[in-house]
Amino acid sequence: MNRRGFTAGLALAGLAGPALAQTAFERLPLNGRFIQGGFIMGRARPTALIFVDGEALTAAGSGGRFFIGLDRDCGPSTRIEARLGEWRAAETVAVARGEFPSQTVNGLPPATVDPTAPEVLARIRREGALKAEAYASRASTEDFAEGFDWPLAQFRISSRWGSQRVLNGTPARPHYGIDMAAPAGTEIHAPAAGLVTLAYPDMHYEGGISFLDHGQGLITVYLHQSRLLVETGQRVARGDVIGRVGSSGRATGPHLCWRARWRDRNFDPSTLVGSLTI
Repeated sequence: MNRRGFTAGLALAGLAGPALAQTAFERLPLNGRFIQGGFIMGRARPTALIFVDGEALTAAGSGGRFFIGLDRDCGPSTRIEARLGEWRAAETVAVARGEFPSQTVNGLPPATVDPTAPEVLARIRREGALKAEAYASRASTEDFAEGFDWPLAQFRISSRWGSQRVLNGTPARPHYGIDMAAPAGTEIHAPAAGLVTLAYPDMHYEGGISFLDHGQGLITVYLHQSRLLVETGQRVARGDVIGRVGSSGRATGPHLCWRARWRDRNFDPSTLVGSLTI
């Protein structure tokens, strides 16, 4: 649901027109990883609007489940409210601090760290528009509620999520991916069911890249692939092979950079691994 949809939904939630009388809040069932870079999953009445710290950001699905990402720099607590008509439910969640070490990476091609050529900058802008469109997908599914697996069967974590990076001696933004080192050609599996919102074979920074929409704005992304085995618009099941590990784009060796975003919040995809019931 986009923001325009929320405007139309405010009347349904009882938030437009004359103020309603105060209604007692019910308890709101929540589960997840309550840490910076983690997530919250909950259950409310179907189609209820979900407010995060007072802002309507999403809506419960037809099964009543909803998802919220917690970004790297979120505060020590967050309040979640569900509203539908006069019905209200809410919880305030304490959020633990994450640990985000600094990391230095050298040996990257200079054009992938500080590009200056006009044609390269134009390419980066075009690819940025494609990525923005893929991230904007809002599938109405609740695929996220069935649990996630690791996308690789065997790997070594070579870079943790959220680390502050220095690339070729230049300070860069935090690393919003978890790097999983594995031999070139290793199969990449869909960790959960989803819709492929973009499959692109050769981006400047990311190389071969694919995006999966798991519902309600939860998007996972797979970078540096040597081969893509899915197409934009394709639906995949949990465990399907979606590509192969490579070292395309800004990389010093074969690995999978796995990312996750909920709406405009980057969070750690490794926190999704495992089964959480709600």
